[in-house]
Amino acid sequence: MVHFTKPKLVFSAIIIVILVSCKTQKLYLNTVEGQRLEINNTINANPNIEAFIAPYRDRIERDLDSVLAYAVDTYSKSDGELNTAIGNLMADIVLSEGNKIFNKRTGENIDVVILNYGGIRAEIPKGPVSARTAYNVMPFENEIVVAGLKGEKINEAINYLVSRKSANPIAGLNIVVDKDYNLVSAKINNKAIDYNKTYYFATSDYLYNRGDNMTFFQPNEELHEINYKIRNAMIDYFKKTDTINPVIDNRFIVK
Repeated sequence: MVHFTKPKLVFSAIIIVILVSCKTQKLYLNTVEGQRLEINNTINANPNIEAFIAPYRDRIERDLDSVLAYAVDTYSKSDGELNTAIGNLMADIVLSEGNKIFNKRTGENIDVVILNYGGIRAEIPKGPVSARTAYNVMPFENEIVVAGLKGEKINEAINYLVSRKSANPIAGLNIVVDKDYNLVSAKINNKAIDYNKTYYFATSDYLYNRGDNMTFFQPNEELHEINYKIRNAMIDYFKKTDTINPVIDNRFIVK
């Protein structure tokens, strides 16, 4: 009988050395190189790609520019001191359109809407109103969320709005301050606030997550994500509204 013990041992030793070498070998990043490629109008379009996307682009442009409603005037966020027509419109849209979904899912109703002044990115010009108008005013992908607040959290929300002294869009909430911006009164749905009751505050997911230092939404009694973009709510409202004619009112005033 022939034995191959030594060759087998040698071969096994080689395999072990290779495996150990592979396991112990470490790779380290030494350098990273990159090149800036500027995209500008000097780059010629690919005619084949252009021909392919043209029908889709044209369809999107037509949809964006289709007239949905008519604005009787031009509305800008700079038109008022503590509340503006465009801000009131946006808050009212979130209240009316968002509440349809919220109520259907929970059986409850949105009591208050708080948005932010800086979230209004363009005016609504006098004349035809389209989906593009909504995209210009609200270009972000912000979605409506509803938080249940009570007690001190409601006070924090009111104090925030008073301290900012700006036209943050609100709905369902009435605030009166004196000339020194001391709070005179605050009501929800034209009634005295019951601080033991949970009120449902609608806002954007950005503000809910402490955007613009709106820290009062958290912690809360409950949170509802309704998966509905503010911009889409605006478009849905425009589709069913013939004439856009918002006004500055008494929801936040100096007395």
